[in-house]
Amino acid sequence: MPKRTLVAKPTNPALLVEVAWEVCNQVGGIYTVIRSKAPAMMNHWAGHFCMVGPYLNKNILAELEPLEDAADVFGLAAANLKKRGYDVLYAEWLITGKPRVVLLNPNAVEEKALNVVKYLLWKNHQISTPQKNPLIDQVIGFAYLTKLFIDELVKITRDHRVLAHFHEWMAGLPILDIKRERMPVKTIFTTHATQLGRHLAINSPLFYAHLPFFRWEDEAGKFGVETEAAVEYGCAQSCDVMTTVSDVTARECKHLLRRKPDFILPNGLNIQRFEALHEFQNLHSTYKDQIHQFVMGHFFSSYSFDLDKTVYFFTSGRYEYKNKGFDLTLEALVHLNQQLKAEKSNLTVVMFFVTKREFYSIKPEVLQSRAVMEEIRQTCDAIQRQVGKRLFFESTMRQDHRLPALNDFVDEYWKLRYRRTIQSWKSQKMPLPVTHKLVNEETDEILQFLVRRNLLNREEDKVKIVYHPDFINPTNPLFGMDYSQFVRGCHLGIFPSYYEPWGYTPLECMASGVPAVTSDLSGFGDYLLDNMPDHEKGGMFVVERGKRTFDWSARQLASFLYKFLQQDRRSRIMQRNNVENYSSAFDWESLIKHYEAAYESVL
Repeated sequence: MPKRTLVAKPTNPALLVEVAWEVCNQVGGIYTVIRSKAPAMMNHWAGHFCMVGPYLNKNILAELEPLEDAADVFGLAAANLKKRGYDVLYAEWLITGKPRVVLLNPNAVEEKALNVVKYLLWKNHQISTPQKNPLIDQVIGFAYLTKLFIDELVKITRDHRVLAHFHEWMAGLPILDIKRERMPVKTIFTTHATQLGRHLAINSPLFYAHLPFFRWEDEAGKFGVETEAAVEYGCAQSCDVMTTVSDVTARECKHLLRRKPDFILPNGLNIQRFEALHEFQNLHSTYKDQIHQFVMGHFFSSYSFDLDKTVYFFTSGRYEYKNKGFDLTLEALVHLNQQLKAEKSNLTVVMFFVTKREFYSIKPEVLQSRAVMEEIRQTCDAIQRQVGKRLFFESTMRQDHRLPALNDFVDEYWKLRYRRTIQSWKSQKMPLPVTHKLVNEETDEILQFLVRRNLLNREEDKVKIVYHPDFINPTNPLFGMDYSQFVRGCHLGIFPSYYEPWGYTPLECMASGVPAVTSDLSGFGDYLLDNMPDHEKGGMFVVERGKRTFDWSARQLASFLYKFLQQDRRSRIMQRNNVENYSSAFDWESLIKHYEAAYESVL
């Protein structure tokens, strides 16, 4: 990728403040948007840009370089706020691009002041707030401090126009008072997913068909999110420019927020972070071998299969059984398993479900199997060293050129230890479909489906299931690798979401050179259909869900998976190459133009 250069800004440019609950605060996908977009924002806005976020976790200090005596306008505004007794930190965020951030501590706002803010929120904007809701109290405290910071900024910057870009309801509350007070600040509001959309998609069987008929006031009461929905609605109505991340979410905004977005701001990635100097195939082989080690430990104590003819599929993300398409994926896997068994295929599919659930611990059987396999490895290594040493001495002394009986070089101790270790490892039990002891195991929807449809890792099954209810990281005792390495080691990512405003997981697959499946109900899948008609050549498959039945979509997904399995190794390598080449279209330097267009429109 060519070296990026700073884009010159015009004389006397505007100042841009980007406000989000997930600035220096990793909660969900917006954190990825903010963090990965930072280098492109710094390239385009240089010293006229800063981010504002909540100061909630002191551990974030490890990622920050405090700027105590900064003389720029953002530093001066932060210093003025600090002089007034508020907990404010102005620092450089030590990520690519090194953006400057203002972190405001909402927990330091006194209860008396918070109650006044709540009263004014009700009096001026007719938004009521619940008693003793810690998250909403934090959001209101953060909004109060953000508004004060913008007040200070306006006082200092008389010669600059100020743009304030707010992400989601958790950051957008200051928009209401900025408009009410007619401040000289232009506001942009981005909703990444409407508050009601996620709830309705889970609970309404015909969510998309019924979308035009929902009244947000009624639905908010049903789900207990009146305050959140009212704030979001107020932000959408009061901002100068309304934006969202995809055409899919734009339809929600039109009906649930009663405002059609002015701009679509598709999400991208900092592709440089994923670049592997064209070593994607070597990295795939390296990390696939590490996944092999887990699979051997998990399955081979019960039965074995050919790892050279094993394909690894995975899905990951927040546990939303229907919204994330876990239900559709499982149904498709049942069809695929039946087809491969009927054909007596020599292929094996291992499907990983990686999500986050409450659990007590890793199941003892899983840890024990892994530990005993490691003991087998150590025993084999010791036998190998002993045989190698004795074979060398024997070969220098023998007149006979034939290979001697290698068993004769192994001590009885190691022979006995080898037999006993193998014997203690082997089991007649089926490999467990879930690696952890879940808190609510009897009601877990994935496990209920596996039992109901008898997809329980029997030896004759061609599709095996590994349900891992925790995120993968290097300290994980089962994998010992980070999530991006795990992704590179797999062959295909499966994300046929029913509700997905954008969908970073298939995009991260693309950037890692891994083919992926998405759906036409995800923002990313919708974007592929509109902008990349040849996406299947690039290893990106889009399942039709918008106007199809569940069973039809499941069978289409199964056909995608079967078609993928029919490729030979060379074809899969070429496909990974094509996927990686496609990823440049989603680099922030390509997509930042949509943000720039939104900013230009309010200037």
